[in-house]
Amino acid sequence: MFNRNTKNKIQQSLGTAKDAFAKSDQTAKDKLLFAFNVTFDVLKSLIYFIVVVFLFLGALGGGIGIGYFAYLVSDTPVPDKQELQNKINDVEQLSTITYAGGEKIADIRSDLIRTNVASDQISPLVKKALISTEDEYFDVHKGIVPKAVIRALVSDATGLGGSSGGSTITQQLVKQQVLTSETSYKRKANEIVLAMRVEKFFSKDEIITSYLNVSPFGRNNKGQNIAGVQEAAKGIFNTTADKLNLPQAAFIAGLPQSPISYSPYLNTGELREDQSLGLERKDQVLYNMYKEGYITKQEYDDAKNYDLTQDFKPSEDVTDNVNGYLYDYTYDQAIKILMPIYYEADGLKTEDLTNNDKLSSKYYDIAARELRRDGYTVQTTIDKTVYEAMQNATANYAGMFIGDYGIETSSVLLDNQTGRIISFIAGRDFNQNKNNHAFTTRRSPGSTIKPILAYAPAIDAGLIGSESKLSNFSRKYKGDDSDKDLMNYSRQPSTGFESARQALKMSDNVPAVELYLELLKVADPKEYYDKMNMTMTDSDFYGVESIAVGGTTKGPTNLEQTNAFATLANKGSYSQGYSIEKITDNNGNIIYQHEVKPVSVFSPATASIMNDMMRDVITSGTGTMSKNTLASMGSGLTNADWVGKTGTSENNGDYWFIASTPKVSLSNWIGYSDAVIPMDAAYGQNNMQLWAYIANAAYEANPALFGITERFTLDPSVIHAEVSDFSGQKLGTAMVEGSTWTVPGKKIESLWAKTGPSATQFRFGMGATDAQYLKTWNDSYVKPKAPAKTTPSSSTNRTNSNVTNNVTEKKDDEDD
Repeated sequence: MFNRNTKNKIQQSLGTAKDAFAKSDQTAKDKLLFAFNVTFDVLKSLIYFIVVVFLFLGALGGGIGIGYFAYLVSDTPVPDKQELQNKINDVEQLSTITYAGGEKIADIRSDLIRTNVASDQISPLVKKALISTEDEYFDVHKGIVPKAVIRALVSDATGLGGSSGGSTITQQLVKQQVLTSETSYKRKANEIVLAMRVEKFFSKDEIITSYLNVSPFGRNNKGQNIAGVQEAAKGIFNTTADKLNLPQAAFIAGLPQSPISYSPYLNTGELREDQSLGLERKDQVLYNMYKEGYITKQEYDDAKNYDLTQDFKPSEDVTDNVNGYLYDYTYDQAIKILMPIYYEADGLKTEDLTNNDKLSSKYYDIAARELRRDGYTVQTTIDKTVYEAMQNATANYAGMFIGDYGIETSSVLLDNQTGRIISFIAGRDFNQNKNNHAFTTRRSPGSTIKPILAYAPAIDAGLIGSESKLSNFSRKYKGDDSDKDLMNYSRQPSTGFESARQALKMSDNVPAVELYLELLKVADPKEYYDKMNMTMTDSDFYGVESIAVGGTTKGPTNLEQTNAFATLANKGSYSQGYSIEKITDNNGNIIYQHEVKPVSVFSPATASIMNDMMRDVITSGTGTMSKNTLASMGSGLTNADWVGKTGTSENNGDYWFIASTPKVSLSNWIGYSDAVIPMDAAYGQNNMQLWAYIANAAYEANPALFGITERFTLDPSVIHAEVSDFSGQKLGTAMVEGSTWTVPGKKIESLWAKTGPSATQFRFGMGATDAQYLKTWNDSYVKPKAPAKTTPSSSTNRTNSNVTNNVTEKKDDEDD
């Protein structure tokens, strides 16, 4: 055991250690407490700082937000009660379309079928259904629900939470009836201000009644677009708004969210095969009514289980009168003219809408709505007496010349200098066929494309003159059409060469194709088409050869065709065809005035040469029936200086005739409306006869239009050159098979727009093989002179050798 001293020492050591441990534990506690206090103080300061920062940012953000909101609405006009009442109740000012002389064509009808009713003529069930679904706080808010607006803004900014919208019924009413074209944030800001103003002036019942009277509700059983609860009740359930039962009321109240999708009817008036979307929407509305306490659980169950499809009204045909081609076309053109007012206000450009159907449709609808309701007067370019005369001529003579077997016709009468559409024929009977064959139908142009696509560009480029020679030897197409024979309209094989003038006059196909292939080497014919706003694809121009004779994938409209011929008649200057002269508002202020903006397409020399050549088409070519018919009627138009061109598409599917005087151009097309169906070959002549009767009717209605005393003349810049009628090139000598030949033929005049003719070459024309050229030379019966006596090293022999070698090489290429 330990002694006392040892024991005392041990106890003393233990005491010392205990004290040391106690001091150490106190030190740790002190340190821990110190660290906690420091950490707490730091966190407390940080929290205070964050709170201060958030308060500062909130105040700053609120200030910025209020400032930005104030900026957005700073230029918003503040409407008075009467203005708001007119807007929200859709009190429209009637808009009108007139002829050129001011006579009324028609009042612009609304695309929506609407009947307003008073509040007591609307079932309370519809109002409750609408409130429970669209705006549960309707009875208590002052036009907006702030938290809903904030939620919508956050959702819009972050992309989270879906598209809640945040719009009250009042806001929706303002958006539909007062606002139109503002951009999103500006529109939202104005919507808020105006919604609060509406709430200031009108009672809740007035607001919901207005909403139910103006909102779209899809389609009725005739396929018509309907607005207002009364038309919805009548057109869907064959009842009135005050007699709707609960499931019917719930169905109608659900429609405004997506009227077309939920509608039970198609645009034809037929019932949809699948009506589930609308019925599911109806069930959701019923649930909302139950949730908000508007109906009991039993009423909810009964209404949900009710077979609503038995109440849908059977489909019916529309019996309303329509205004026809003239109204539809000019109304559409007026809308398109007004569209830029609205999309430019939103900072958009035309190209932004070009390939965006959704955006284009949006602004089309906006412009249409404003046109219907703002008291505009749309003055067209259409001459009333001429238009009526042309319609009567078509009604009286179309049956005589093209029968009653579904063949349609269209015409456009255009002022060459301005592009003003004086009159048109869009079809034979609007009630039978609503296709507008003058402005929207696209068909193969047949040979009427030749002057525009081949001859005029070739003359403009200095490639040919009026008497230049083109191959008329039958051959096969190349490229994609290589399995087809390239032959003339007569279907008879042809031999030899003919002048450009003769080829155009007789509308031969082979020369046009040969010319077009040469043209592609020196010029781009599409540039001419683009300047005249003609719509054709690149594959048309640079693909197969058949484009030169009208083989297009899309084809032009009648207006585009007529406009192109008017360009030649107007000295090569294009003025785009137009039908709206001006649009004025209800106070007579001019909203739109058409401006003629000429575009130089062909040189004046080219245009005048083409008119000189196309005169032959009428006097002694394929178009003689037109003038002969005018003469047989004793028409004063016989004395006019007509130039023009005929056209027939493949398999006689389309017949065209377009002719111009120095003042106007008039076209006529016949064919089947929705398909290319072969017609009798005699119809080409019949079409020209119908054209003549239409032309004469227009002339008798307004003789001054045609300028029968005016004449086409050659432009002073035209080059008058002496050429051989054999080669179309200069007279003199040419090297043929190493010998000097005298160029055969007599001297004639050839018209050139530039460069002039060259010396006659062995290959004097365009197209054909060397063997065909050689045969043509030999058939000329001109004996060659004896070869010049020169040494083999002479330049003459070198030239002869080169010509012979080139001929051989080209012949080998042809054989390959």
